[in-house]
Amino acid sequence: MSIGYACLNIGTPDTNIRSVMQRNATPEKLTEVIAHNLAALEKMIDYNRKNNIQLFRISSDLIPFGSSPVNTLPWWDVHAEAFQRIGAKIRKSSMRVSFHPGQYTVLNSPDEDVVARAILDLEYHAKMLECLDVDNKNKIVLHVGGSYGDKAAALERFATNFKRLPESVQNRLIIENDDRLHNIEDVLGLAFRLQIPAVYDNLHHAINPPPAGADDRYWIAAAAKTWKAKDGRQKIHYSQQALGKRPGAHTDTIQLDTFLTFHEQLEDKQIDIMLEVKDKNLSAIKCQNATTTAPKPVLLEKEWGRYKYTVLERSPAIYQAIRTLLKDKEAYPVQEFYHLIDTAFAEELHPGQTENAAAHVWGYFKKHATETERKQYEKNLANYRNGSGTRATLKRHLFRLAQKYESEYLLQSLYFYLS
Repeated sequence: MSIGYACLNIGTPDTNIRSVMQRNATPEKLTEVIAHNLAALEKMIDYNRKNNIQLFRISSDLIPFGSSPVNTLPWWDVHAEAFQRIGAKIRKSSMRVSFHPGQYTVLNSPDEDVVARAILDLEYHAKMLECLDVDNKNKIVLHVGGSYGDKAAALERFATNFKRLPESVQNRLIIENDDRLHNIEDVLGLAFRLQIPAVYDNLHHAINPPPAGADDRYWIAAAAKTWKAKDGRQKIHYSQQALGKRPGAHTDTIQLDTFLTFHEQLEDKQIDIMLEVKDKNLSAIKCQNATTTAPKPVLLEKEWGRYKYTVLERSPAIYQAIRTLLKDKEAYPVQEFYHLIDTAFAEELHPGQTENAAAHVWGYFKKHATETERKQYEKNLANYRNGSGTRATLKRHLFRLAQKYESEYLLQSLYFYLS
């Protein structure tokens, strides 16, 4: 089983995906931004390999205006070397990557112009996967689209337009149930007809179940029948409903107890699970650590190294509780560990605790920092204390010091990345 995350990485520097305004989309500017985005993708792939994450959704925005005539750059040639290097890392680690085009890629629209653009967009996504030289187990996930007042006709139109797609797209396309119109029963009927895989999304199903009802386990087993050996392992999407938010809004982090209850019911423990959650890779590692068949205390110790100063900033009591918890080198208290971390993040920030955590981080540099750097730190601290400065300014200066003095331990910490 692989547990993955989508598009963005938290805690790894220089992994932001940049865009370009249309008026500035010259070949020169596009070349610069695409080079940046590929470098960011490579850093995310390196992170995934280091942390044994073998399922990853790449941002559709990797190539600005990738399917639009605005982009006249032959980006597949200009950046061929970067694509090949990244693709080699993906293949060597047996990572599985995917794309998920957005809401404007509507293959079943009654508007021919919309369909034509959708086909171009799907071809663009397939071309990126071809540039990475990954096989057809690396997929493009798509929703069926609208219903336009006649669901049967909308499904028929999808089937008709699917046949217009190049074989390179047909071989990679998989379809997903949505939270408003096309439930899992609709999607399975279409998937069996087109002989393509269906992705089951648990939250979409909870919001938009078919009249037949039935639970996650039933529909996951039904969707499994659409997956063939050439498609790779069955893949599902998993998310949790954010309390007090609109239906379908994802939580900030995965609540582990709820996830483990879901995981326990899975008949196929080799299934691939794509998490859709705001804290991305952090929840992926959390769920990975909680379901590993080789639990080792070092996994939690590694996580603690990332979280410790962020936890200290929020709750010194929880900081001490986790330190005590991890003293037993024979135990693997994974659920209690993450429960304490989640509890700490629910705490309100207090100035005194922020100053305390900043002082711990400053301790890594104070013997090496210049007099100017020391004065700047003290000024930032004083300004924060009297309300004329911000916590962000204080932490930004500490981050620059961590970079200057090459403190890898701190640079891998989440202290600088979680608000």
